[in-house]
Amino acid sequence: MTDRIDAALQEATRRGDVAGVVAMAASADGVLYQGAAGLREAGGSAAMTTDTVFWIASMTKAITSVAAMMLVEQGRLSLDAPLGALLPALAAPRVLEGFAPDGSPLLRPARTAVTLRHLLTHTSGYSYERWSADLLAAHQKLGLSRVPRDWDELAREPLLFDPGTGWSYSIATDLVGKAVEAASGQALDAFMQAHIFAPLGMRDSGFTLDAARAARLARVHARQPDGGLAPMEFPVGQGLGFLAGGGGLCSTAGDYLRFLRMLLGGGALDGVRLLTPESVAEMGRNQIGELAFQTMRTTSPATSYDANFFPGMVQKWGLGFLINTERTPSGRSPGGLAWAGLGNTYYWLDPARGVAGVLMTQSLPFADPRTLDLLWTFEREVYRLADA
Repeated sequence: MTDRIDAALQEATRRGDVAGVVAMAASADGVLYQGAAGLREAGGSAAMTTDTVFWIASMTKAITSVAAMMLVEQGRLSLDAPLGALLPALAAPRVLEGFAPDGSPLLRPARTAVTLRHLLTHTSGYSYERWSADLLAAHQKLGLSRVPRDWDELAREPLLFDPGTGWSYSIATDLVGKAVEAASGQALDAFMQAHIFAPLGMRDSGFTLDAARAARLARVHARQPDGGLAPMEFPVGQGLGFLAGGGGLCSTAGDYLRFLRMLLGGGALDGVRLLTPESVAEMGRNQIGELAFQTMRTTSPATSYDANFFPGMVQKWGLGFLINTERTPSGRSPGGLAWAGLGNTYYWLDPARGVAGVLMTQSLPFADPRTLDLLWTFEREVYRLADA
């Protein structure tokens, strides 16, 4: 029955929808499918293989969220205590209320403190200028970087709303990574290696790549006006001096599937436990009440399309995950968990069905319609396998 998935991956590469792709899926009983098609670089000679390394971008967020929850279980982090004492740059945030006639941002002190729960759920008020025209305009006037480069810039980073009163996809998980570092006394890469990657056997995951893993790295591509894909210069796997808990990791589909299988197992895999079942269940619950996921309107068409995987559906957010509230056309159960990476890498986790899947390509812009069509095809076929 896996022939149908093989054919879908091969057809997508033949049409030029993707240069190359790796897809894997598992149930509670083990791996259901693993396969690859196409090339690591369009026009190159290296075949895409199941051990190809990808920049997983915001798929990093789920791993950073698990790291934080491990420290919550240990009593070293709190979900609801103000984070300003631990991270002083978050102690006195200011909210963007609008702009003066000359374009200067109008800022006021936030009425509530930023907490770890706010960061994990993207309800802190922080955002990304890639998906916020207001933040982009404010950054330009305030002389701030796209993502804060240091503690001084972070202290001056404006919020779009008071913490807990809105939802906006954001840099917040980068700040979760900083909280993990402060609470653990370890750099984020060292913490993840010791407490997540090594215990789960995720041998190819990290913020920096050695020569052996760099040799298996997929090239990032740019979608061209004619629909084709062209390799582009895009630095990944170099650390860049900032361990970004929101988007800095490289990994393989196989490594990431092991991480998802741990979550399917209620926090444990192959006799190794990272979290309690109660913590995993809490991560998958709606944590934002009546608030909801909002379509991410791009300010950077070269790097992202507008992004909403389920238009017309109310979607929620847990402690690190998007939650679909209805059954999806591809078969995902209500209460499914998912997210993605800027370079068009995707995963989903279906606790009700005991199914998880990963699909990895490497191209921009994000939320590429051709790649999403392949994802939905793959997901439908995975459920066929699970039902067999």
